Amino acid sequence: MKRIFLFLLTNFAVILVLGVVCSVLGVDRFLTRQGLNLPMLLAFSAIIGMGGSFISLALSKWMAKRSTGAQVITQPASAQQAWLLATVEREARAAGIGTPEFAVYEAPEPNAFATGMSRNSAMVAVSTGLLQAMSQEEIEAVLGHEVSHIANGDMVTLSLIQGVLNTFVIFLARVIGYFVDGALRRGDDRGGVGIGYYVTYMVMQLVLGVFATMIVCAFSRWREFHADAGGAHLAGKRKMIAALQRLKSSQAPSTLPQNMTAFGIASGARSLFATHPPLEARIARLQQEGV
Repeated sequence: MKRIFLFLLTNFAVILVLGVVCSVLGVDRFLTRQGLNLPMLLAFSAIIGMGGSFISLALSKWMAKRSTGAQVITQPASAQQAWLLATVEREARAAGIGTPEFAVYEAPEPNAFATGMSRNSAMVAVSTGLLQAMSQEEIEAVLGHEVSHIANGDMVTLSLIQGVLNTFVIFLARVIGYFVDGALRRGDDRGGVGIGYYVTYMVMQLVLGVFATMIVCAFSRWREFHADAGGAHLAGKRKMIAALQRLKSSQAPSTLPQNMTAFGIASGARSLFATHPPLEARIARLQQEGV
């Protein structure tokens, strides 16, 4: 609940800061001359930007189950499942969070993800490929990595950052569109907006959206290093390094849906748009750290 409160507080702070900056720069007066209301535009941008992220977060666990076909394990049907449930419960207790749901989904590549709206209402899922390819120690480390994502509140924080950036993109694209349209239609007394607004708005949505995506991906890469450290703390540094090395040797393409890729463990590339750092960099970071 603390992070949800932070989500709402940040939303309010973004609106306040944008309002002050627009007032200082005279944007509010320009918008008024265009027949627009700055507070209403700010509220609209925040509702669309933050609202979309909040809804995605609230539905994240349900969508993950639907998109991957993950089956939640409540009663173990084998010794392996009993060990998996016990391991998740033990690591969650060590991390100070409620025990997340545990699920398995069909996929050939070794992969896993964590999702959910809060630290105490989350889910950890692993692929059948991971269970087949990894040793028990390596699986323990992967589960620790995912439990650390939950304990760190990464899902909420990522949604918060995405929501703030969405708000900025929607607001700035519209304001720039009004400015360009006003300049193009100087002396034109007709009401409403012209084609200049719509073209500029669409172009700025694209351009600003690209920059926003780069920021979100940068945070996603940063959180992977911290989740690796968390997995090393919960399961052991040697086990976490071994798990990452196993993932590196696999090189199987991820079959996770596009909207779930950022939450998997196995991806990674040297790119501004990569959600995960290269596995070589993650292994090197762990080897250097005294976990």
